[in-house]
Amino acid sequence: MADNYDPETYPTEWNYLQSGTIIDEYMVERELAHGGFSSVYLARLMSDQTQVAIKEYLPRRLAHRTWNNVVVPHSAETKTLFLRGRALFFEEAKVLASLKHHNIVNVINFFQANDTVYMVMNYDYGVTLDAIIKSKDKSKSIQFTEAVFVSFFNQLLTGIGEIHKQNMVHLDIKPGNILIRPGNDPLLLDFGAIQRLPATPKNRRAKVLTVGFSPVEQCKDNSQLGPWTDIYALGASMRAYLDGKTPVASIDRVKKDVMTKAEKKHKRKYPKYLLQAIDWAMEVEAENRPQTVNELQQALLNIT
Repeated sequence: MADNYDPETYPTEWNYLQSGTIIDEYMVERELAHGGFSSVYLARLMSDQTQVAIKEYLPRRLAHRTWNNVVVPHSAETKTLFLRGRALFFEEAKVLASLKHHNIVNVINFFQANDTVYMVMNYDYGVTLDAIIKSKDKSKSIQFTEAVFVSFFNQLLTGIGEIHKQNMVHLDIKPGNILIRPGNDPLLLDFGAIQRLPATPKNRRAKVLTVGFSPVEQCKDNSQLGPWTDIYALGASMRAYLDGKTPVASIDRVKKDVMTKAEKKHKRKYPKYLLQAIDWAMEVEAENRPQTVNELQQALLNIT
């Protein structure tokens, strides 16, 4: 029972669905990833053995899995937050199921089971941009030429533009959520922070912040969010690839911006127009950045 939950004696293996577990019409193969709010599993559709990825809502600070896989809140105090989060997760699944674009993760099904919510997505092969940046053996990692760099991020921006057309912002763009598929084909992942616009106090979700990639307005409660918010995060992701590390946190740049401009730091490797586009996307103040994806794409493609 939830009232008797004790994390010290709780079986660790219950944190995750075990191999062979059947949920709805899918069989779990193994865990792929997990975070504070959810876990992602590799699974198969039993009817035709198609591989899929299944994301399960399980915020471990609010709830736990029982022996029969039912997810229950830790206590009466955490139940309200758990139920609100579950409703938002279900809403996220519905939103993603309606967003169809080659460069956005494709949600093919979502359902409720075990007193929680599951989101079924295409399983795409590739490596995250984050893994490339962190790779110690640079000789084996993907090296973007100017043309590939521009093409890759331009395609990604087109996908982000589709999100913005629906009056939504992603709010968690970072190298760890950018998958590089074969042929340098980008895919934007993890829409757990997605927010409808305008983000009023009533519908604004809990903050999801990533140091180095979240712009200043995302760190504040009353600042206006918009396409420019995702644009900063995308610019920071481009800069992270160039630098091989996470950029300086935006909140620190407000106090004193000690980050060297990309135009200066990488002028020997990439052309001026490209570096200027990155610097523009990463302007600290929102009003100084491109306000739309199209503006950044034009700069990235050197269209005057």
